[in-house]
Amino acid sequence: MFGLIGHPTSLEHAYDVAKELGYPEYINQGLDFWCSAPPIVMDELTVTSVTGQQIQGKYVESCFLPEMLANRRVKAATRKVLNAMAYAQKHGINITALGGFSSIIFENFSLQRLGRIRNIKLEFERFTTGNTHTAYIISRQVEQAAPKLGIDLSKATVAVCGATGDIGSAVCRWLSERTPVAKLLLVARDRERLQNLQADLGRGKVMTLNEALPEADIVVWVASMPKGVQIDTTTLKKPCLLIDGGYPKNLDAKVQHSGVHVLAGGIVEHSLDIDWRMMKIVNMDVPARQLFACFAESMLLEFEKWYTNFSWGRNQITVEKMEKIGEVSIKHGFRPLLAFAKA
Repeated sequence: MFGLIGHPTSLEHAYDVAKELGYPEYINQGLDFWCSAPPIVMDELTVTSVTGQQIQGKYVESCFLPEMLANRRVKAATRKVLNAMAYAQKHGINITALGGFSSIIFENFSLQRLGRIRNIKLEFERFTTGNTHTAYIISRQVEQAAPKLGIDLSKATVAVCGATGDIGSAVCRWLSERTPVAKLLLVARDRERLQNLQADLGRGKVMTLNEALPEADIVVWVASMPKGVQIDTTTLKKPCLLIDGGYPKNLDAKVQHSGVHVLAGGIVEHSLDIDWRMMKIVNMDVPARQLFACFAESMLLEFEKWYTNFSWGRNQITVEKMEKIGEVSIKHGFRPLLAFAKA
């Protein structure tokens, strides 16, 4: 059995989730309530591969809210992730994906040193961040969407915003080794880490966001957009492909201009319907078919019986691992989302 650990994108979104799933006691509760709410299985599902194989899974709601970090409730946030992991393990789930902020919290706050939750010793091989599959899907979205806009990758300039992160660095490796682009622009907040990435890749130009955007034919955004950051669409190239790989996805609302095409990054479409409610709640256009690539990674690992933390640690993703997860992704009927957001 596979598991998915997720969370609402905001307190307001949490109310919608509780209402949709029939948990009236969770509706209209304040942040204090959500800080103390325990993890809960909010959905059970069956996924069918195009090979005919079927697997069972559970969606575990961690009850984490991004407002916990904004309000300096770091202990509550870390406790949410660890409790959800312990809950999944206790219920016998073989491999569980840490969705949304769950994997970011785990990495940034070094939660692996806290290996015991009450009487449960966490078996980390039961968990995956799903970042390898996400990086693969975003890279394939670049490859497949660019020609639709008349962008030749061999001549294109690609800016990766959030380049030093786990997903961002993997996308940079792919665009350097697997499908080399003409110019690679590296954007992130930590300049030292950017320079280390540049040295590792043997290429790429370190730039600020404002410097990079006017030069880019393609912008891969793999970090949440900081509050207050605005994109001047008049400075962007036309056409420009903008892949929104952050969470929550909101660039389509912020960037609306003729010639600028926004694609929801890290989203896959399955060839067969999945009977579940969660993707409707996160506003997927086709909720029975579309899902986050990180969630799909746990499904793929269950299909293949690869019970291991396939994606783990920071900046450990190789092109070879991306190709490996990509092969089984295709095998079981997943493909990158290529529908542009409507203006």
